[in-house]
Amino acid sequence: MDNTVSPLRMTSVNDRRRAAMTFALLGLAVAFACWSFLLGPSEVSPRDLFVGLFDGHGAAGVIAQQIRFPRTALALVIGAALGSSGAALQGLFCNPLASPDVTGVTSTAGLGAVLALYFGFAGSSVFALPGFAIAGALAAACILYLLSRNGAGAVALILAGVAIASLATALIALALSFAANPYAMSEMVLWMMGSLKDRTLSDLAFALPLTLAGLALLLTAARGLDALTLGEDAARSLGVDVTSVRGRVIVGVALATGAATAAAGSIGFVGLVVPHLLRPFCGYRPAQLILPSALGGAALVSAADVAVRLIAPDGQLLLGVVTAMLGAPFFLWLILRMKGER
Repeated sequence: MDNTVSPLRMTSVNDRRRAAMTFALLGLAVAFACWSFLLGPSEVSPRDLFVGLFDGHGAAGVIAQQIRFPRTALALVIGAALGSSGAALQGLFCNPLASPDVTGVTSTAGLGAVLALYFGFAGSSVFALPGFAIAGALAAACILYLLSRNGAGAVALILAGVAIASLATALIALALSFAANPYAMSEMVLWMMGSLKDRTLSDLAFALPLTLAGLALLLTAARGLDALTLGEDAARSLGVDVTSVRGRVIVGVALATGAATAAAGSIGFVGLVVPHLLRPFCGYRPAQLILPSALGGAALVSAADVAVRLIAPDGQLLLGVVTAMLGAPFFLWLILRMKGER
């Protein structure tokens, strides 16, 4: 009796497992989003909140539509942006340590937002803050892209990202030192720490389309990223336009990360942790990791926002602090594990 399993059958089993995992991540994201929506200082029943979300009448309608919904939706959007960006960067650089915050993309996006606040552009145009944040993210991503094209290895790219993040942090600190008024300083500190507190429908209206555009670009480049894991020459021999793939990843990451940072500030390590947790279930292929990482990031940020409000209902604990406390030990563990595998 032949006990061998055909490759076609194995592929079918793996596809079913990935589909089940994707639906499970979607369920987690929706569950945490509903929990987040129901949390708040106002004693409004869940029924009144959900009814108010659709009809907008009375105090329950105002709370649901203007306060609870923007925060809940932004947690999903920002998590999806950071999770998918991390998966794409790791595939682009063939580097398991790459992520928007580790490579400095998040820091430079935050610097762009701070500059828009410091020079008053944010007050003169509603497009200034996300525009500056996206420009900052794009600058860091382009620098890393040029370094990778010139043969920089995994360690060199990470060190370059650390240098970019350090420079951006120093420039943000300089802007804080010369802030013209306390309000501008408080806004800059908020963007440095990362928070979903007091977010509005306007923030969601800007973040959502930019994130969707960035995610769409990353998904169109997914197959090309699979080919790049074989090397540039092999990818070109398969008919892949390597320049186009890299360009779409860089612009997609800049749009998604810039939009997320403009909406909620610097929220770190989501793009590092989520792809690593999901990679064993996705066959180590970037094309199969981007969408699950988006859903996993949405679930993680929503869960972290729930934890923030359960731990500190007064709002003193910021979201970026929680993700950093979870992500930094994970990053150190990952480095030690990679060193042990050599």
